[in-house]
Amino acid sequence: MPKQNESSKDAVLNFLMNNAVIILLVAASIAVGIMRPTFFSVYNAKNLISNTAVRFIIALGVSGCLISKGTDLSAGRAVGLAACLAATFLQRADYTGKVYPNIGDINIAVVLLGIIVVITIFGVFNGIIIAYLKVPPFITTLGTQTIIYGICLVFTGAQPIGGLRADYTDIASGSIFGVTYLPYLGLIAAICGFIMWFTYNKTSHGKYMYAIGGNESAAEVSGINTKATKIIIYATAGLLYGIAGFLLGAKAGGTSVNAGFGYELEAIAGCTIGGVSTNGGVGRISGILVGVLVFELLKIAMVFMGVEPSYTYIVQGLVIVTAVAIDMRKYAAKK
Repeated sequence: MPKQNESSKDAVLNFLMNNAVIILLVAASIAVGIMRPTFFSVYNAKNLISNTAVRFIIALGVSGCLISKGTDLSAGRAVGLAACLAATFLQRADYTGKVYPNIGDINIAVVLLGIIVVITIFGVFNGIIIAYLKVPPFITTLGTQTIIYGICLVFTGAQPIGGLRADYTDIASGSIFGVTYLPYLGLIAAICGFIMWFTYNKTSHGKYMYAIGGNESAAEVSGINTKATKIIIYATAGLLYGIAGFLLGAKAGGTSVNAGFGYELEAIAGCTIGGVSTNGGVGRISGILVGVLVFELLKIAMVFMGVEPSYTYIVQGLVIVTAVAIDMRKYAAKK
């Protein structure tokens, strides 16, 4: 009996340790809900789902990089470029501030496909530099982040882009069967999540990715083409950033070069909170969803409590540091 009690205590302690940040954030959100009853309103639920949907798709892209012991600091700027591209080519024909007046209405699917191709190219670029030139992911993606931002500045002239077509913005404002708390964004994110879950758990690429994160040298010895796998990981990340940026532009109803700023840090935080290890080889799609969701809950809770925006960045930074510190502690304990 004593041994059983000890094992139960160990299980409880391990659970609390592994989910400490999630538990604290959920508890804080419940406390805010008690003090501010409108926090649990249907409108707020839709807002939470819509915000989580876009960030979840970005986090899905970042997760592959983290699992393979890399990172992607270009995610936010890639999303911003995608949003600017979408907004530019999906402006109303009669809008006086149209960036390119001579361009008529372009099919939304064509615009989305073009954005995905463009942003995926940047992902392939990251993958090639990391895989073949052996430049650390941190440096590679930091450089790409700056390149993308510069391209976005040149492309937009640093001017805000508005006057978006209704068929584009309806993607973000519409709901499934007209149910307010079931926005289309949530459905799109769920589809992306399922595809990535299948990729991570049911394909050889997913196995290779986890193997590289666990021990890259051993993965190479076992016959895994680590270079090709890394390129696919970063290309897939780019594809997801393209989708997320397209949705972000529709959700915001307009955009600028600042769109997506800092989203890569939020994505890394959501992944880490959700159990994706920064040391590689560990991570689940369900955990990523939970991590992103509770991080968004925190931000919305602070808004409801009237916390000044300046202070929210301090809190978010503390959460990120805490999540990574706990992850490092778990990694050290395993060794």
